Amino acid sequence: MEENNAIGAYEQVFVEPDFYVLKIQNDTETEKEVYHELSSSFIQFHFSLKGSGKFFFNQGNYHLNVSDENSLLLYNTQKDLPIHLKLNPNSWVFSVVMTIRKFHSLFSQDTNAIPFLSETYSEKKYYAQEMLTPGMAVVLSQLMHYNLHPSIKKLYVKGKVYELLALYFNRNEDADLEQCPFLADEDNVRKIKKAKDIIIERMMEPPTLQALSEEINLSLKKLKEGFKQIYGDSVYGYLLDHKMDLARQMLESGKYNVNEVGLKVGYSTASHFIAAFKKKYGTTPKKYLTSIIKT
Repeated sequence: MEENNAIGAYEQVFVEPDFYVLKIQNDTETEKEVYHELSSSFIQFHFSLKGSGKFFFNQGNYHLNVSDENSLLLYNTQKDLPIHLKLNPNSWVFSVVMTIRKFHSLFSQDTNAIPFLSETYSEKKYYAQEMLTPGMAVVLSQLMHYNLHPSIKKLYVKGKVYELLALYFNRNEDADLEQCPFLADEDNVRKIKKAKDIIIERMMEPPTLQALSEEINLSLKKLKEGFKQIYGDSVYGYLLDHKMDLARQMLESGKYNVNEVGLKVGYSTASHFIAAFKKKYGTTPKKYLTSIIKT
């Protein structure tokens, strides 16, 4: 752990001269405060893996909440934006910090895909809050728990952070409300979100697509198109990702064995669950557990 000159302690891993990460864990029963100086030349990504906290700005006069399974992107061209975080008990945040020059080089061939790299934001501040996708949650878990020889630590972190950023910016262009009249219809958006809630609540025995479309009172065609536009995946593709992410979390908790986890996410046999897990993550549940460190 490296002690910051101001307040708080965290693990800091330098990947390159203009690129590093912070692993901030509060496993105590009291609030933890962290302060880290940053100039306006840096962009910062904060990913909340569990728990919650608040980021403070303008000498503490303004704050943004960050909660479990959420992310916060911050960039301000006009003034320095230090990291001032008050992290609640039993909460974890993983932060990626790099210069905007370094970040821009990652997308130099496709800067139009990143809103704040456009000329429109050249003299402005930018922030965004997004939910973590299951894929991002897996990469973040790996970044928090890796057990590697020190000689390859930086290489591993660099590769995983690049993977994390790629997943973060993997936005479906069709989900742009300004370009998609379907999503501009708030009633349709509400129905699609209801469909998502239904399949998660009933993941043990999810309804057919036809039954789901009838329940939310939306045509099958609009259900398929709208779900893909909002969540970037098909209905059952999204459900599978959710089930695998839930399975990963249960395995990491150490409270359940492989058979129990498989049953809890809707698999009648362990072999079917193991096959699905391996297809998603490239390894079996047991091998996945041996690759991480319990903290």
